[in-house]
Amino acid sequence: MPWLSISIETDCRHAEALADALMDAGALSATIEDADAGTPAETPQFGEPGSIATPGWERSRVVALLEQDTDADEFLAVCASQAGLDAIPPFTRSEVAEQNWVQLTQSQFEPIRVSHRLWIVPSWHEAPDPEAIVLVLDPGMAFGTGSHPTTRLCLEWLEQETTPGASLLDYGCGSGILAIAGAKLGAGEVLGVDIDMQAVEAATRNAERNNVQARFADSTKEIPKQYDIVVANILSNPLKALAPAICSHVLPGGRLALSGILAEQTDDLIEAYAPYIALDVAGTREGWVCLAGRKA
Repeated sequence: MPWLSISIETDCRHAEALADALMDAGALSATIEDADAGTPAETPQFGEPGSIATPGWERSRVVALLEQDTDADEFLAVCASQAGLDAIPPFTRSEVAEQNWVQLTQSQFEPIRVSHRLWIVPSWHEAPDPEAIVLVLDPGMAFGTGSHPTTRLCLEWLEQETTPGASLLDYGCGSGILAIAGAKLGAGEVLGVDIDMQAVEAATRNAERNNVQARFADSTKEIPKQYDIVVANILSNPLKALAPAICSHVLPGGRLALSGILAEQTDDLIEAYAPYIALDVAGTREGWVCLAGRKA
């Protein structure tokens, strides 16, 4: 059965309210885009949480998917009123053909070769190299599918630095990919922690799928010991705030790696960690940096 897609022009002051009203009225989905995307007027929106003062685009586009027989004019009139608009904004409509959405989504995710030995492979694919160390990981809600440069940087570092039997802490574990990689590379005791309990649950499932011994827990709870290897792939502001806590979990002589850091943030992070561990640039990729060091 085909679907009806409507594309509505509005502004940043009404876009979110309109998308919410569309969903409340029964839309199957509603997304907000830059109406000037792909033109010289396109306005990128990126940065750490809280760093964008005026989120959204002055010329916004809300795209909603509706049942095929929906009266778009009547539907949008109700939603526009609920969103505080005085009139129905300009919109276009188009038909979306029925597809195998699961197959379509899966086709967008192929195995990723991280290094000579490490591959990240979705569960519906065969491992391309039978001799490789394979991390079975499906795209999901938790951050860390291996496609982001910061994750790749941490995985490359772990491949070089993980020694057999070493204990490992993945601070801000997301999907658990770094903890799982460490376990597959020979680490002994492995713990991943995250403030998001959905991430903890997803990481636990991913570890079971990969047949590795790794434990995952709430990062707000006490972490009672120190580790040979600590890796934290989050963002620069949390990394700076957490510097004393993260470094306290590194054993003397242990190794620390940090990522989620833009190149221009490198000096600030090195300075923040200097009282605890001297860090150097261990790798760069697409404007992102991995910092690493050894605790005295």
